[in-house]
Amino acid sequence: MLSLDALFCDVDDFCQVFEPQRHQELLSSCKRYRHRSRSLSLSEVMTILIAFHQSHYRNFKHFYLLMVRHYWQKAFPKAVSYQRFVAWMPSSLVPLCAYLCDCYGDCTGISFIDATSIKVCHNRRIAQHRVFNGHAARGKTSVGWFFGFKLHLVINDRGELLHVQITPGNIDDRKPVVELLRNLFGKVFGDKGYVSQALAQHLKEEHDVMLIAKPRRNMKNRLMLWQDTFIARKRALIETVIDQLKNISQIEHSRHRSPANFCVNLLCGLIAYCHQPKKPSLQLN
Repeated sequence: MLSLDALFCDVDDFCQVFEPQRHQELLSSCKRYRHRSRSLSLSEVMTILIAFHQSHYRNFKHFYLLMVRHYWQKAFPKAVSYQRFVAWMPSSLVPLCAYLCDCYGDCTGISFIDATSIKVCHNRRIAQHRVFNGHAARGKTSVGWFFGFKLHLVINDRGELLHVQITPGNIDDRKPVVELLRNLFGKVFGDKGYVSQALAQHLKEEHDVMLIAKPRRNMKNRLMLWQDTFIARKRALIETVIDQLKNISQIEHSRHRSPANFCVNLLCGLIAYCHQPKKPSLQLN
């Protein structure tokens, strides 16, 4: 976990470059909008959101009222009320997306791909759920049925995130693979959900990426290099990363009140993991 000063400096350095470029690329309009100055800067808002996912708190309201407004009063002397801060959260969505891309690691030639469910409510309350109408969907994993989204992620052998994508829960795991692996190289290891000869051939010919998926039970075994067999057995690395994202970075809970705040919560959890100093790795060196 980074200290608060180090986290703020890193976020502020990014915002000083990002905000001028963003204002230059905005489309012009004949309408006049009122831009009221805020007591908290964008970098301060992003720092608070990311710091929550690095803390031991499980409720953002308690974290903001107790930690930010009380213990961090000197660091954030102009902190606003909780209701006003929550209203500001959706405005940080685009900067957080760009900042997450800046936190990605480097491809080493050995990558792992997997997808995990992001539940937004209990299965018994699916018929009553209204927040994610038209966005979330029912899906099925090896654990069972769920209602929500799927988080598709790719990591390297050092446990660093290389690419992520969010889709509705009923999307096949193989559909976003081409987009996820577009700028990567080397070998990518996945589970039996990524078995597809056509997909593997397309990735090999078009993107020079070798997709190695675990065969299903009804498939014949095929010969593999002993190095590939050894690394394929270490695919549990990405399962460990997913476990840390859900239980430490808190990317999943059922208390969302808007799709925008759901995305902010997910992005901040991913960024908090990227700043984690010790990540699970294979230590191949």
